[in-house]
Amino acid sequence: MPSASSSPPASAAEPAAAPGAPAAPGLGIYLHWPFCRAKCPYCDFNVHIRGGVDEFRWGRLLATEIEHFRTLAPAGAAVASIYFGGGTPSLMAPAAVGALIEAIAATWPLAADAEISLEANPNDAANFAGYREAGVTRLSLGVQSFDDAALAFLGRDHSAAEARAALATAHRLFAEVSCDLIYALPGQTRAAWRAELAASLARVGGHVSLYQLAIEPGTAFHREARAGRLVALDDDGAADLYALTQQLCADAGLPAYEVSNHARPGHRCRHNLGIWRGGDYVGVGPGAHGRLTADGRRRATRQLRNPDSWSEAVARRGHGTEACAVLDPGDEIEEAFLCGLRTVEGISRARFRARHRRDPEQACDADALAELVADGLVETDARGLRATAAGRPLLDAVLGRLLAG
Repeated sequence: MPSASSSPPASAAEPAAAPGAPAAPGLGIYLHWPFCRAKCPYCDFNVHIRGGVDEFRWGRLLATEIEHFRTLAPAGAAVASIYFGGGTPSLMAPAAVGALIEAIAATWPLAADAEISLEANPNDAANFAGYREAGVTRLSLGVQSFDDAALAFLGRDHSAAEARAALATAHRLFAEVSCDLIYALPGQTRAAWRAELAASLARVGGHVSLYQLAIEPGTAFHREARAGRLVALDDDGAADLYALTQQLCADAGLPAYEVSNHARPGHRCRHNLGIWRGGDYVGVGPGAHGRLTADGRRRATRQLRNPDSWSEAVARRGHGTEACAVLDPGDEIEEAFLCGLRTVEGISRARFRARHRRDPEQACDADALAELVADGLVETDARGLRATAAGRPLLDAVLGRLLAG
């Protein structure tokens, strides 16, 4: 495992491959830590607010479920990436994180250059050095904004100054750092976002995830919107800010490689790329999802969402699986389109042929595809099929037409 030293470890680029070639095999592991200090008003993730969580007990439960998946994962697969998501994984002690990394390494071969990511809040910066010592190689920092007024609106419990300091600490310790920001807030103007994003891009480093604010059902913001106390930015305004975001990021050397993710060369998130490319991944923890291929069949797994139900099931039977279903070919193809078209590289022809024994064009509505190509929203070539820069902001509509049959 990586150990602390005076300088960060060298960056490991995402696996290189010839255009259109299948990605190198590798297994991803996602671990869900469901606990937070508070629930942000925009959040619809599976998070729970609790004090006094016995994190080492929860770590042992996660390790038990990791062991359960030993025989379900593809035989001989090496772990290429581990991702601690949540919730707020940075509420975990570094020793608990390290124990889980060791549990994974004891269950499957761990690639020497494995990407090990952990989502963190700025006010947990005191743990960052410990995470690096535990084996984490990539920190994903949930900043959301460098503006104090925006942070207050978003219900964040850190200040802009704390965010800047935490980001600086992360860069000193890790070669791979990602920063999350939210934009398209109610009333946000083009000029205001341009100024905030330009200032942010000067400090984020190699990777930034930029998410438009969505008013999701069941959230505090949704209740506020229904009561008329919150007015979301209109679609035209949001589309204008999206276009501006693409331009500023590209000009700063962080072009989009997925709808919401931007990176300098060699700094893409390999764990997420593996999922978008249709790779296998184990989902461990309350509400986690996974995709595993064995005997030529691809299975979708889903763990119990409620932490108490999940923990009771793990203690009783060794896992908290709620569903494990074999995907039929139609479901697999739909997932390939849903995931692949999110990325700039699109759906690899070679990978699609290897899995489905046909070209991606043959798996979608031919008339819709021809119309979308003519409209400049989709393109095809020897490498595969992809949404264009104009088509990615309209991805829901594009997918609806392609998969209409």
